[in-house]
Amino acid sequence: MDFSDIFKLRKTGISAVAALFLFLLNVTDIKAQHQNSDTTFSSAVESDAQIPATEHKEGGHAEGKFDPTSAIMDHIADSHYWHLWGETSLPLPVILITDKGAEVFSSAKFHHGEDAYEGKYYTYKLIEDKIFAVNASGEIDKAASSNVYDFSITKNIAAIWVAVILLVLIFTSVSSAYKKREGKAPKGFQSLIEPIILFVRDDIAIPNIGYKYTKYMPLLLTLFFFIWINNMLGLLPIFPGGANVTGNIFMTFVLAFIVLLVVNFSGNKYYWKHILLPDVPWWLYPIMIPVEIIGVISKPFALMIRLYANISAGHIIVLSLISLIFIFKSLAIAPVSVAFVLFMDVLELLVAFLQAFIFTMLTALFIGTAVDEHHH
Repeated sequence: MDFSDIFKLRKTGISAVAALFLFLLNVTDIKAQHQNSDTTFSSAVESDAQIPATEHKEGGHAEGKFDPTSAIMDHIADSHYWHLWGETSLPLPVILITDKGAEVFSSAKFHHGEDAYEGKYYTYKLIEDKIFAVNASGEIDKAASSNVYDFSITKNIAAIWVAVILLVLIFTSVSSAYKKREGKAPKGFQSLIEPIILFVRDDIAIPNIGYKYTKYMPLLLTLFFFIWINNMLGLLPIFPGGANVTGNIFMTFVLAFIVLLVVNFSGNKYYWKHILLPDVPWWLYPIMIPVEIIGVISKPFALMIRLYANISAGHIIVLSLISLIFIFKSLAIAPVSVAFVLFMDVLELLVAFLQAFIFTMLTALFIGTAVDEHHH
């Protein structure tokens, strides 16, 4: 089967969508940081006073009290470090744009938030995995921090690049295989990917979009494989996995925003007529038009919440089950905890595929309603 046209479109689709992913994700992260700055300042100050208690044991050794909430939130949140194993982490680049100029340095300068770093323009400190400007006494300088914009390559951004690289490698190799084996049956890795492409085309694109499906195949394939790969990588406890990309509300917002743009720019005159001039008595327009506009926005919003909530919930459940071992501090609970974790991990493998399928299918459905011709 010839997929050459799809792969030509796909290369362009991956580049464009990936670039938009990275740009919008950085913008939304920066917006969130400054919109919630007051809350973050106060919580950061309070957290300094709330140091976890320690338990003293015989022999004079002290052991920190295990905080499951902190452990779980640290895992599912974004970070300026990428945990590798044990106490070893990979420091990531810190890129700050201030009112005085740009600063670039490694997050290793913070020593996991223990030390402040004296930069060229300000002194910076990592508090609750957010970067603030601090004064000479180490206290947060609220005025200076409001002028610091964080464009850092965080764990989620790095994980996105890993997923994009995997996508390019996978489909470049499959595309070259089709060129070398033109007219022949698929072989090796090609035979693994082709049924998935056929599944997206025959069971998602064609039934929901119709004969205009070819134009949207690059987007649908990119969304499906991007979400699926990131879901799978998120289940790996070691590098290059462990990042919670699709369980990040900003990432799912970017995906939903792309769908919103594609659907509404693809809409024909019948689609917009149904929204702006619905077939109801004119005196119902003040009610129906706002309802239709809300529907346009709520559709991708539902995609955003569904993907974020399902992936985050899976991570939280697995980590909560593991935390039981440390909460009860008993080997008796370990077999039960591990058994449930293995069951949840197997279930999460299904959820990883299912969420990619649902997101792509609903995207195709929304596009189909936008490009559908008028029927009497």
